[in-house]
Amino acid sequence: MTQTSIAPTQRPKIRTVDVVANRVAGVTLRALPHIPDRIKRLLMGGRSITLDGNTLDVTLQLMLAGQKTLGLDGLVGDDDHVTARAQLELLAASFAERIPVTAVTDIEVDGAAGPIRARHYRPAESGAPLLVFFHGGGHVMGSLDTHDDLCREICRAGGLHVVSVDYRLAPEHPAPAGAEDAYAAYLWAREHAAELGADPHRVAVGGDSAGANLAALASLRARDEGASPPSLQVLLYPVTDYESQTRSKTLFARGFFLTRRDIAWFKERFLGGSRFDATAPEVSPLLVDDLSGLAPALVVTAGFDPLRDEGRQYADAMRAAGTVVDYREYGPVVHGFANFFTLGGASATATSEVISAIRAHLTRAR
Repeated sequence: MTQTSIAPTQRPKIRTVDVVANRVAGVTLRALPHIPDRIKRLLMGGRSITLDGNTLDVTLQLMLAGQKTLGLDGLVGDDDHVTARAQLELLAASFAERIPVTAVTDIEVDGAAGPIRARHYRPAESGAPLLVFFHGGGHVMGSLDTHDDLCREICRAGGLHVVSVDYRLAPEHPAPAGAEDAYAAYLWAREHAAELGADPHRVAVGGDSAGANLAALASLRARDEGASPPSLQVLLYPVTDYESQTRSKTLFARGFFLTRRDIAWFKERFLGGSRFDATAPEVSPLLVDDLSGLAPALVVTAGFDPLRDEGRQYADAMRAAGTVVDYREYGPVVHGFANFFTLGGASATATSEVISAIRAHLTRAR
């Protein structure tokens, strides 16, 4: 079995100060939903942040201010990828809610190089649609656990089966290993949907950030290889062009959770040992010559996200090629907002609307 487990010589170097910082961050994040917005505004000195026509949600503004107070800037907490992964796991665990759903089962699905871990979230409804989900984390970090609450909420609020896939990560497995696993997992899910209790005729792919990149690539490969297309591709703030230098990457280079430094760090590890460079359509779906004939797409971007513009460009390019696209941009939020829905505020509102849209699209696909 091919896994991305940490070898004994790769144990994370987690400092005590990092553990304390993450615990403090977790306590703070858990408190945010219970603080009235007027108090949050007072804590921010009455100041708001408006850029490019959008005003940042006060809950996220307070979260980012707390991150800065703890000396944290961005998503990547350490240059060593093993330590950075462990820090993200600590942070995610510190405010996890383990939202109740009918059943959660760890399973194995087909990967490109052998079985890989996955997690199946089962709703109460029999024969509900199935979403094959790929977590974000720049193709370097993230796991079934970091996105557990999000998958639980999609299952609970959307009434959907969710299979979250533990695809191989870089730099141990650079591009295109993750994309190959994603496509293999999608094919497995189509074949086994009925066994999972899901509707085999309504199988979608989706993910956030790097996971959305994998969902887009899986949709392209299904078209190119004549496989049954996904019923829907759900692309939450997707990476679509590793070569792009967009306005949003300049506007939101620092201070809004995902930074320009983070993006460069991920890119170096994802493509550094790969046979593909940043301009290859095998990693940058926006650079594919033909975007026609693809599965319908729900593309979601965030107003304060360096990846906003390339997500918008991908939606426009698919639509121009004749692919059906539902594009939604949520102005007050940052990259990763779907993982922050438990904090309340605009992140919760946007995530709820996205899940409702997924359900609506898959209901029409019946």
